[in-house]
Formats: sequence, structure tokens, C-alpha cells
Amino acid sequence: MLSRCIGIAPDAFAAEYWGRKPLLSPAKTLPRDFVDLLSPETVDELIAERGVRAPFIRLAKEGQVLAKDSYLGPAGFGAEITDQVDPAKVLTELGSGATVVLQGLHRLWPPLIEFVGQAVADIGHPVQANAYITPPGNRGFDFHYDVHDVFVLQVSGRKRWIVHEPVHLHPLPNQPWTDHRARIEERVTADPVIDAELAAGDALYLPRGWVHAAQALDTTSIHLTIGVSATTGVDVARAVLDELSRSDEFRAPLPLGIDPVDGNAMAATAAKVIAEIVTHLRDDAATLSAAAADRLIDRHGSRTRPESVRPLQTLRAADRADTVRVRCRRGLCATVQHGADGRVSIRLADKTITFPALCAPALGEILGGGVTDAGSLPGVDHADGTVLVRRLLREGVVVPA
Repeated sequence: MLSRCIGIAPDAFAAEYWGRKPLLSPAKTLPRDFVDLLSPETVDELIAERGVRAPFIRLAKEGQVLAKDSYLGPAGFGAEITDQVDPAKVLTELGSGATVVLQGLHRLWPPLIEFVGQAVADIGHPVQANAYITPPGNRGFDFHYDVHDVFVLQVSGRKRWIVHEPVHLHPLPNQPWTDHRARIEERVTADPVIDAELAAGDALYLPRGWVHAAQALDTTSIHLTIGVSATTGVDVARAVLDELSRSDEFRAPLPLGIDPVDGNAMAATAAKVIAEIVTHLRDDAATLSAAAADRLIDRHGSRTRPESVRPLQTLRAADRADTVRVRCRRGLCATVQHGADGRVSIRLADKTITFPALCAPALGEILGGGVTDAGSLPGVDHADGTVLVRRLLREGVVVPA
């Protein structure tokens, strides 16, 4: 996936650009265009025939998000849901210069479901996919920065992108561009870092925090924004602090009599607690690191989605568990844990499944990502392998290969 979004080697991108600076990749440096992911025909199909609902669609014009009733409405008898897209209303707004934003396409459109799944595997951070459809000569949003990295993939038409250096480096999700509106207004009076027209097949990488705006040129522009919500050092620190909440010592109240408005007293108290945290980290680093890692795995699992299961197909496969070939669901956050009682468990984001100890080698084989069947699993005979495969299918851990 990553090689489709950049015009240089992934290793060079990781070392020189990731989180550091923008990268413009003209179509001549990329292997192909992006119409297999989205096309004008796809956009029409999504708006006209797929029953898209808010918040999977929104409209904006000249920096302002439009009211939902300007493009949503009920869908008639049998589908009296009031937040479905009204294609005729969208046509009116698009004709008057509004930008259509199709959000969360990694949940709606199969090619982008697959693409984003591969992106998560390549990048190692949560990923989303939105599409922006802007009529000629118009723009949807003012100069701003995003709190996530983006890969802009120009699908069709042309769009002018103007990019300026950050006014707030590496912003976190709770640090939006509106907190720095005046500084952005000042920054965009300077010469831009990038002022380029993107045509079909061109791509642009923007780290979070880089100020930008884009305007369609002489044709309707369609581009995909592949957004990446990077895990940061702050996230690691929060995982460690959350783990400290399990400690009686750090849950205990501070002493009575602290003056809450005395800066010196509060600084001294803070310094004392920080010193205690440092000591705790030094003395129990291995345990805290392992526990924080579990929390970060859970966080990643809550912000990404593994490969979807097909319920009817999976139930049919479970009926043939003695012969069906299976593989682990792509993107599933699963770890094997060995209990003190000798049993082995698969820990998932939403549950833990426990098995007899003899299943450990077989579970390791399955979670390793290969294709296997009940008769080929190590450590168990065919009968036990059949029981294991059937359960893993029903629990949504594996899918038919």
C-alpha cells in the first residue's frame, strides 16, 4: 500500500519524511493511478444507490460545513431513516460550489476496505479513508492543519495545493488548528513550501500540523485522503500512567492542607510525586513495560478493525471443520498467554478465549498467519484439531482460507 502513495523507496520515506516534512509524488514516480480505489462512477454509485447516511457524508463550502438538512432526508416507504443522503439535494449543492466529503470509506467500499487494511499492516498505525469531491474553481475548507498525517491521492480532475510550515509542530488530537487561527492567518502570508497542481495519479504526503488549503481548478476534482493517526510518545506515557492507577500508592490522596493556589507548594508536591514515579519506573520497569504494551495493543485494537467475517460462510465452514483450510483474520490483535494453571489463552480486544495446554503449538501456528487445517496442526491429533478449528471459526479468530 505505502509504495502506491509515495514516489520513493519506503525506507527512504521512513527515514527522511515520515512525521518530518511533506513529499510530493508526481504520477510519473508512482506505479499506477487510483481509479481502482475510487472513480467518478463510484462516487455516483455511493451517493445514488448505496444508502449512505450521516456521518458518512458531509458537505462544505468556502470554509463552512453545511447544515445536514441541505443534503439529507428520508428514503421513503420501508426506509424511513431521516439521515440518508438525498442525491437530488447533493446535486443542487454540488452545482452551487459545495464540496462533498465521503467519510469512512474504509467501512463502506470494498477496494478501500482492503487498501486500508493493508495500510495498517504497512504503517503500523490506525488508518482511515475519506474522499473529497470539489466542483471547478471551488474550495471546501480554509487554510488549516490536520491532527493526523495524510496521504492525498488525486483520483481525477486537478486541484491546487498550497502548503506552509507548521505553526504548532506535531499537534495532538486535542490541539486543533482553531487554537492557532491567528498564527495560521499570519503564516499563510509567507511563501509556501509547496504550491503545486495535483492531477490524476499524483500524490502528496502531509505530516500532521502542516498548514494547507486546496482548490479545484478547471474540472471537478476527486481525491482520496488516507489519514493516519500516529501513536506517539504521549500515548506510551499515558499507558504507563494508566497502569500506575493500579497501584495503591499512586491512588492515595495527597496530604491535607495543600494550598491549591500556592504555586511553590504545588510545584514541590508535583516534584515529590514525579520522583516517586521515577523510582517506581526504575524498580519495576519490566513489569510496567509489559503492562503498558498490553494497554497499547488494546488501544490499537479499539481504533482499527480486523478483516470482516462472513457469518453464513463461516458457519458453513465450521460444519466442515475436519477438512476446511483456515487462516487467522488479517489485522486481528491477538496474543497468546500461558496461565499458571497450565492452560493457554488467546487474548483479543474484546474477550479472552482459553484452551487446554496441548493447544499452544497449534495456536502459535494459526496466529503466525499461515494457512492450515485440522490435520496439519502441531501438538494435536486430527480430532482435537477439528474441535479447535471449529471453535476458532465460531469465535471469529480464523476465516476460511
